[in-house]
Amino acid sequence: MSSETTPRNNFIRELVEDDVATGRFGRPVTTRFPPEPNGFLHIGHAKSICLNFGLAEDFAGRCNLRLDDTNPFTEDMKYVEAIKRDVAWLGFTWAAECYASDYFDKLYEIAESLVKTGKAYVDSQNEEEIRENRGTVMEPGKPGPYRDRTPEENLDLLRRMKAGEFPDGAHVLRAKIDLAHPNMIMRDPLLLRIRHASHYRLGDEWCLYPLYDFAHGLSDAIEGITRSLCTLEFKDNRDIYEWLVNEAGFERPPTQIEFARLELDYTVVSKRKLLRLVNEGHVSGWDDPRMPTLAGLRRRGVTPEAIRAFCDSIGVARKPARTELATFEHAVRNDLNMRVPRVMCVVDPIKVVLTNYAAGQVEELDASYYPHDVPLTGSRKVPFSRELWIEREDFMEDPPKKFFRLAPGREVRLRYGFFITCQEVVKNDAGEIVELRCTYDPATRGGDSPDGRKVQGTIHWVSAARGVTCEVRLYDKLFTVPDPEAQGDDVDFTTFVNPDSIRVMSHAKVEPSVLGDAPDARYQFERTGYFVKDVADWRDERPVFNRTVTLRDTWAKVKGA
Repeated sequence: MSSETTPRNNFIRELVEDDVATGRFGRPVTTRFPPEPNGFLHIGHAKSICLNFGLAEDFAGRCNLRLDDTNPFTEDMKYVEAIKRDVAWLGFTWAAECYASDYFDKLYEIAESLVKTGKAYVDSQNEEEIRENRGTVMEPGKPGPYRDRTPEENLDLLRRMKAGEFPDGAHVLRAKIDLAHPNMIMRDPLLLRIRHASHYRLGDEWCLYPLYDFAHGLSDAIEGITRSLCTLEFKDNRDIYEWLVNEAGFERPPTQIEFARLELDYTVVSKRKLLRLVNEGHVSGWDDPRMPTLAGLRRRGVTPEAIRAFCDSIGVARKPARTELATFEHAVRNDLNMRVPRVMCVVDPIKVVLTNYAAGQVEELDASYYPHDVPLTGSRKVPFSRELWIEREDFMEDPPKKFFRLAPGREVRLRYGFFITCQEVVKNDAGEIVELRCTYDPATRGGDSPDGRKVQGTIHWVSAARGVTCEVRLYDKLFTVPDPEAQGDDVDFTTFVNPDSIRVMSHAKVEPSVLGDAPDARYQFERTGYFVKDVADWRDERPVFNRTVTLRDTWAKVKGA
């Protein structure tokens, strides 16, 4: 992926520029994107992906894709494949495909070295005892009964842990640093733990697994990373990061720098919480178009270019700040507006019968795919017939002053078609409008009147004779509050799942030109919004479209006034 614009400057880029100028690391700029393969990537990951790969590209360096697979209980190859697919879809190519599990031998070697030099010890306390003896922010920790084991005793126990002699939780390996350290993480952090579980790549080869702090920085150092870019929640982990890479003896080791993660309104980006949404049936799966996962956004019709433009627009900051959903939607609209064809689809149809148009006649009208301000060209033929479908909301029997659409006795323009005038409203026994009987003016073909007659309203339509019945899924915000995670510890975030986040219109009508297009074709349904063919559920006999994002709707403001 090559950038077409000048990269936006930020404090991390300035640090990297200085690294290059001074030769600080003595090697090319090397970054990494290190997700754990325990779920699907989401929009928050996209910011990190764009930052890491973008820096490597801009400074002629390299960026690795590293799967941080140190927890055999939660990781799976399906997540690895999904991660690789999403990163490639965003437009990036990794220099090397790496796995933390590839470094287990090297990590164990470093663990033994730390034990031999008295910098690590085997602790046989249970989890609760370790937590109690670590102290509090106001009080120092206190040594447990095993902290002063000799290096020889620790080495013997560590090797037996590796050999599988002990059950889960019997022992852990801890760094021996400072139990009074003001940073709680530095109070003898855990490095290795026993886990008798089959690893998705290594099987039963290992039963001793590194914790994040032990694996992360050392994996960076092994790969020759220069700047390790992490989000702010890992700021306190920087001390142990630096301690480990220095104790392990790496020359010019990487340094960690933190930036604010993406926090988007009406969205959660915790993989644990996203998994709950999937497992509890709030959504249909990881690729549900309401999900902030890259798989969900792709299925919803968002392009990788829009995501990259969004990530660039919000920048990289040192302090956390929430981003309005409107900012994301703006990036999506800007992108789609310049690339997708316009077609006509009636989402909530009501029939119009043109009483003075010949029964059985069908003619084809010329229609452009793109407006004049889009640098793309193309046109198609749209069938026109005596019976048409229009949007139910485009007709009002007793309209307010600023309603310029169809009403009894009123004339409107059909997009690409003719002027029509409503003459009669047909209702069923329940008083519901089922049909509008209108006349058309054959002299206004193409939407202009030879006598200079003006109409204020233009509406879209679909031929009833040739239109295709389809399902249209109208997606809205997944949550009813901007920050569903900040409502208090005693309030479950799923309480705020929006019951109206999807509305299915199963009898929509679309023009037939869309049927032969690509499986993931995107469109602007004129006057309605941006849509994409649903790749999972599409059938030619049952077309399905997902709404990507709405258009700006000035009439909605009028109705709400």
